[in-house]
Amino acid sequence: MKFETFDARMRLFETAHDHCVLPGLYIVVRLDGKNFTRLTKETWPFQVPFDPGFRDLMVDTVEHLMQCGVNVIYAYAQSDEISLLLRRDDDSFGRKTRKLISILAGEASAKFSLGLGGVAVFDARVSQLPSPDHVVDYFRWRHEDAHRNALNAHCYWGLRGGGESPSAAAQMLRGLSTAEKNELLFRQGINFNDLPSWQKRGMALFWHNGPTSNEDGPGATREPGPTEPVRAPRRRLERNLELPLGEAYGAYVRGFVV
Repeated sequence: MKFETFDARMRLFETAHDHCVLPGLYIVVRLDGKNFTRLTKETWPFQVPFDPGFRDLMVDTVEHLMQCGVNVIYAYAQSDEISLLLRRDDDSFGRKTRKLISILAGEASAKFSLGLGGVAVFDARVSQLPSPDHVVDYFRWRHEDAHRNALNAHCYWGLRGGGESPSAAAQMLRGLSTAEKNELLFRQGINFNDLPSWQKRGMALFWHNGPTSNEDGPGATREPGPTEPVRAPRRRLERNLELPLGEAYGAYVRGFVV
């Protein structure tokens, strides 16, 4: 059997279930840390419930993902998860879901592990969204999840710090309303509204086209004239650790949906 025939026959077994996202659909890839809840509390030396060092590792990982060959226009990160919005017309890897999942999960795992100095693993999944409204709803969903998780985490670790066992702390929180959880924190001397925004609302990263002097790098040129350098647009990554809430966040996200 000729190799070409053999190759084509065997490749059917690994490509038979390939799925490609249809043109016109928005792609969001969400990555989650595998067992990060346990590892951050028991193995890795991070503060609970939130650690600035862990936050910085997550931001560095997101920045890497936005520069690894996939056209990501907006990213949102909270706790141990990352959501990446691709350009609607992005054709990376032929829009094959298995390629997007495996490559982005691999890139995230490698980057975070290098920064950590130990093994860390991310999984990934793809959402295929038909309209800008669905994209906004997706990110509002993750944004609301961040707020809920932050409140629960501060309550839980406040109780643990007060001497409660893991099971007792979980039981004490079961069935409490948001107002009751805020009151619980207040009795511990914590005003939830005063906590850093990135803990409660997550973080955003996006590309910004802003003017910069071309004398900043090699090959700078100037207009004829004595003093002023030519100003040219340069694409750079920006981060936002002070995201708005509710409808205002929805409007914020809509500005990136192209």
